[in-house]
Amino acid sequence: MSSTIERPPSRRAATVRPVRVPSASRPRRRGRLSRLLSNAVVQGLLILVALAWITPLAGLFLSSMRSERDNASDGWWTALTDPSQLSLDNYSALLKDSGIAAAFGNTVLISVPTTVLVVAIAALAGYAFAWLEFPGRDGLFLVVVGLLVVPVQIGLLPVAKLFGAVGLFGTIAGVVLFHVAYGLPFAIFLLRNYFAEIPREMLEAARMDGGSEWRIFSRLVLPLGRPALASLAIFQFLWVWNDMLVALLFADSESQPLTVELQSQMRQFGSNIGVLAPGAFLSLVVPLVVFFAFQRHFVQGVMAGSVK
Repeated sequence: MSSTIERPPSRRAATVRPVRVPSASRPRRRGRLSRLLSNAVVQGLLILVALAWITPLAGLFLSSMRSERDNASDGWWTALTDPSQLSLDNYSALLKDSGIAAAFGNTVLISVPTTVLVVAIAALAGYAFAWLEFPGRDGLFLVVVGLLVVPVQIGLLPVAKLFGAVGLFGTIAGVVLFHVAYGLPFAIFLLRNYFAEIPREMLEAARMDGGSEWRIFSRLVLPLGRPALASLAIFQFLWVWNDMLVALLFADSESQPLTVELQSQMRQFGSNIGVLAPGAFLSLVVPLVVFFAFQRHFVQGVMAGSVK
């Protein structure tokens, strides 16, 4: 009797089916597309804003290089298709005017010392209010903050009488002192708040190393506060350079800046675009050069403190 050996049933090899994972490329593609669209919209808006700001400046520049007859006959944009209209005759005639040349020099003599004095004094006062202990510090700082709300028009008449009594009325020094006095409250407030953000441990380590207050201020605080100092210098320079109210009251005919001289030229020659356009553009050149020269520090100073 033959014995039969039963074999186990053959097991088929199990087939492993891969599990389909939802592809993540589609959400990524959608995210990239939305980011590209949002960036395109933002860039388009920025381009429109830039064009809105640049167009008047370009029109003023082209008008300043066209003759009075061309400006009276058609618009400045026609110079884009007809460059033969452009010349430097208006600028040469303007610079030959002794009044304009003297006013340009007076503007420099007023703006540069004012900016230097405001930044220097405000840096010293801001460091003192931020890190030095002395009696009445908080009360004095509140007085400085309170001076921010005082309009410049309130002090025009009393300061004019004071300058007349001491012999400063109608001089460049009087205009500089007025701008320094009214520029210091904001400058001190700005730099004090910026210097107060410097870590205390850094200053204490410098004191433990034997550093004096002046050495800490000049070697540590000023380099760290460079963005705020540059921003303050740009703002102060632009305010003084473009000022007309203070100069119109405190400056005489020999010390008047460019803004007052252009106003007198307009009053004398009427609506002469040949004088107004090159003079206005000349007054814009120096602030533009200063701004773009310190643009990097200006952006750092504006963004300082926005992100911790």
